[in-house]
Amino acid sequence: MGEVLDTECNGDFLDGSHILVRTLEDLGVDTVFGLPGGAILAVYDALTNSTKFRHILVRHEQGAGHAASGYAISSGKPGVVMVTSGPAATNMVTAIADANMDSVPLVVITGQVAANLIGTDAFQEADIVGITLPVVKHSFLVTEATEISRIVPEAFHIAATGRPGVVLVDITKTAMIFSAQYDFNQKFQLPGFNPKQQPEHKCLQAATELVVNAKRPVILAGGGTLRAQASKELLDFANLIHAPVVTTLQARGIIPDSDVHSLGMIGMHGTIASAAAVQKCDLLIALGARFSDRVTGKIDEFAPLAKVIHADVDPAEIGKNRVVDAPLFGDLKDTLALLIESLTAAKYTPQDRDSWWNYLENLQMKYPLYLDDEHAQKSAESGMGALSPQSVIQKVGQIAKKYDENAIFVSGVGQHQMWASQFLGHEKPHNWVQSAGLGTMGYAIPAALGAKAARQESTVWVIDGDGCFQMTNQELATCRLAGLPIKVMLINNGTLGMPRQWQTLLFNKHYSQTDLHDGPDGWSGEVVYGDGEEKGGSPNSGIPDFVTLAKAYDCLTIQVTRPEEVEDAIEKAAQENERSVVIEFVVAKDALVFPMVPAGKSNNSIMYTPTVQPLLNEESEELDG
Repeated sequence: MGEVLDTECNGDFLDGSHILVRTLEDLGVDTVFGLPGGAILAVYDALTNSTKFRHILVRHEQGAGHAASGYAISSGKPGVVMVTSGPAATNMVTAIADANMDSVPLVVITGQVAANLIGTDAFQEADIVGITLPVVKHSFLVTEATEISRIVPEAFHIAATGRPGVVLVDITKTAMIFSAQYDFNQKFQLPGFNPKQQPEHKCLQAATELVVNAKRPVILAGGGTLRAQASKELLDFANLIHAPVVTTLQARGIIPDSDVHSLGMIGMHGTIASAAAVQKCDLLIALGARFSDRVTGKIDEFAPLAKVIHADVDPAEIGKNRVVDAPLFGDLKDTLALLIESLTAAKYTPQDRDSWWNYLENLQMKYPLYLDDEHAQKSAESGMGALSPQSVIQKVGQIAKKYDENAIFVSGVGQHQMWASQFLGHEKPHNWVQSAGLGTMGYAIPAALGAKAARQESTVWVIDGDGCFQMTNQELATCRLAGLPIKVMLINNGTLGMPRQWQTLLFNKHYSQTDLHDGPDGWSGEVVYGDGEEKGGSPNSGIPDFVTLAKAYDCLTIQVTRPEEVEDAIEKAAQENERSVVIEFVVAKDALVFPMVPAGKSNNSIMYTPTVQPLLNEESEELDG
C-alpha cells in the first residue's frame, strides 16, 4: 500500500491526495465545485498548492452538483464535483440523478472513510456507491493510492464517451494519505466499454429508403442532438428533406425558433402544430430522444400512422418505448452526416410537401403561443398580482438577446419552466439550461452559477419561481463571492404553480398545501407599490420578503407589480454586470400553462385552452396519402 508521506511530494512519488489534484490538472480541468469535510480534507490540503484550476466553494452539496451540471451543459465538458463522505455524499444524490437522467457528463469525487472502517458504521460513513448505483453511468471505489491516476481519467472518459452521464469516484482516506508513483498515462482497464460510433450499413439503407418514400415526415430532435454537438447536421438534414422539426424540452435551441422548419416544442406543453405533426406524420425521425411520457402522452397512440427511424448513441433506448423500423446506433453527429451522404448518393429529391406544410402552417397561425392575459386581468381586479407571467418572460427573452445574443437562459422547474421554454425564443444550442427528466425544483440558481463559471463572457438569465427559489437561493452568496453574477427573474405567484394548475384542472380546485403563504396568522406585511429598489411586501409576498432576502446577498433588487414597470426593470438588470440581480415579478396566481396534454392522454387530446381541443374537436383539412 505504500508509506504515509510527510512532505508534499518526492519527485513523482506522491500521496494519493496530491495524485488526485495532479491528475485533474493533467486532464485539463479548469473548474471544480465542492465543499470540504473530514474524509476529503487531505485533498483540500493538496489543493492549496494548485494554480491550474479553480475551486468554487458552494453553500450546499446539492448546489455543487447542479452547478457542475450547468457548467457541463454550457461548456460541453464534464462538470466536476468534490465533496466529503456521509451526508455530503447523500446530499449529492438528487443532483447525480438529475444529471444522469438528462445525459449530462459529471465526474463526482466523494471522500470515504478509511478502507479498514468500511462496513463498521464509522463516523460519516455511507455506502454512496451502493446508494447511487441506479442513477449513475458507472461507479468506482478507490482503496489504493496506486489506482487514482488510472481511475480518474477512466471516469472522465466514461462520463463523456457514448451517451454522457455521471461517474462517481469514491476515494477512501486510505488511498488519499498513502503514497504511490504518479503515472498519468496508464492504460485504461475498461473491458467491454466500447460505445458504437456509427450505424450499420443495412440500417442506414433502410432509413434512407423510408425517407425517400415519406410524404409527411417529421424530425423529433431530443437532448442527444445537443450532447452530440449536432446542430449544424440537424439543420442540413431538415433543409435536405424539407421536413418540420419538433424538439423536446431539453433540445430547445438545437434549431432556431425562427427557422422555417421549426414547429417548437413537442409534449405535454408543446405547440398545437408540433402535436399535429407527430400525430399525422407518416415517418417519424427521432434523433437522440427517448420517447418519454411527457413527450408521447399515451404511448400506444403516439404517432399512430408513422414508420419510425430512431437514431441514438445508446442502443438501450432503441425499441425501449416505441417499436422502431430503422434503428441507427451511433454518434448522432456522424449518423446524420452519413444519412445525408446516403440520401445525396441516392439523388434524393423531397416529395411534394405543399399540403403537409400548408396544414401545419395553418395550425401555427390559428393557435399561436397562449398568452393568458385573462387571468392577469382577473388577478389585478382582485388585488393580487397584475402581471402576465408569459408576457414578462417573453420580454425577458427580447431584452436579454438585445444586449447579448449569446445569453444563457436557466430555468427552475414548474410553470415558469414551461413558459420559459415557450416564450424566451430559443435561437442557439447550449444556451438553455434546465432540469428535464427528473424535474428538480431548486435547480436554477446553482445551475446558473455553473453556467456563468463555464462562460464568463456570457450573461446568464434565470427564470425561477418562488417555490424553487426558496430551495437553493443560498448559492447567490457563492455567486457574489466567486465574482459570477447572474440575473434572476423571480416569477412570484405565491403558490406552487404546477401542482396548483393540476388541482385546478383535475382535483376540483382543492388547493391542498400549495399556497406558499398560508400560516396561522396570515401575512400582514405592508404592501408598497412604486418604482425603485426600496419596495417590500406584495399581494403575493409574505415569508420571505424576497426583496429583503436578495439584498442580504448584495444583489440589485427590484420588485415589479405593474405592467408598465416590466420593461424598465429588465433593462436595469441587463445593464448591471458587477453583481447579481433579483427582480421579483408579482404575477397572477391562477395563470395556467397551455397548450396542455392531460396526463395519460393521447397527444390528440392536446388542449389549447381548457375548452378547446383542436385535434379532437375541429375538422382538419385532408392530407395526401
